[in-house]
Amino acid sequence: MLTSEEREGALLLELSHGKVNALDLELLRALTGAFAAVPPDRPVVLTGAGRAFSAGVDLHRIEDGGSGYVAEFLAALSECFLAIFDHPAPVVAAVNGPAIAGGCVIAAACDQRLISAGPIGLAELAVGVPFPTSALEIMRGLVGPQVQDLVLTARTLAPEQAAAIGLVDELVTADELLPRAFEHAQRLGALPPGVFAFTKRQLHAPARERITARAADDDAVAGRLWASDQVGEAIRRYMRGLSRR
Repeated sequence: MLTSEEREGALLLELSHGKVNALDLELLRALTGAFAAVPPDRPVVLTGAGRAFSAGVDLHRIEDGGSGYVAEFLAALSECFLAIFDHPAPVVAAVNGPAIAGGCVIAAACDQRLISAGPIGLAELAVGVPFPTSALEIMRGLVGPQVQDLVLTARTLAPEQAAAIGLVDELVTADELLPRAFEHAQRLGALPPGVFAFTKRQLHAPARERITARAADDDAVAGRLWASDQVGEAIRRYMRGLSRR
């Protein structure tokens, strides 16, 4: 479900989980564990196998898992976002296909984002589910006021549109994607590691402070919203719509 390879002075982590690298509890824990094991001065390139970067939450697992699974999943989701966001060394996302909802947040948690194919965006409200605080604040730190439009419209963007609002940094071809991602990782990795890590903490401090200050919101997200009958019905309705396409 997650493969790793040392290459060109960085660690390549590749999501390889089903057809579209949907996020379930096992994949989230694998990602978090992988980042915990990476040396603090090692750059990481993060990409997806197959045709997708990550299509977001595995809704089938949410529907089938019940409230116990949902609570574990949401805790693991935020932990995964922050494991990527907090890695002291450079993290470069090589977005090779759809990066939707949680997949978009994973890309946003990286330091730089290259994209060869989309779409990319936040689809949570289209599904009918709320955001963990960590997801909103990571996105806010990246795209600023544009986050409101992305969240409330639940629209997904073509690569060119994503670049126009700063959601991605560079448009590349599929053949260029990994070589260019490693170039970025090497360039950032050549900076003094302690200075890079300190500067990254400075840049992330406002988002981290907001996440800490709003920790109670996640209790509401997990306990009263994701586990509610209303959200469960919204997920089922969304999935029925997908099956008819």
